[in-house]
Amino acid sequence: MTGLPDPRFELRKVAEREWLILDHRHDASDPHRSVGRIYQVDEYEVEVMWMKDIAAATRYMSPVEVLEDVQRLHDRSRSNRPIVIPHLPPLLAT
Repeated sequence: MTGLPDPRFELRKVAEREWLILDHRHDASDPHRSVGRIYQVDEYEVEVMWMKDIAAATRYMSPVEVLEDVQRLHDRSRSNRPIVIPHLPPLLAT
């Protein structure tokens, strides 16, 4: 484990109280690049409008927490190995 953040996702500030989470797996012109839009509700709370079907919260304490959650969910989804299903030989006909 390198300890470095996944460069696939980026938190980009687009206005005084607004950020985007971008997925660099997609081209800049691809609308799927935007993962979520973050709005500052107050000093200690932000709200996320997800642009993709993501099983994550819609309220966080900071934009950085949102980015960390997206990275955590992405890492968890690809960390599972396939389940091995045992195969038995066919039954012999008698």
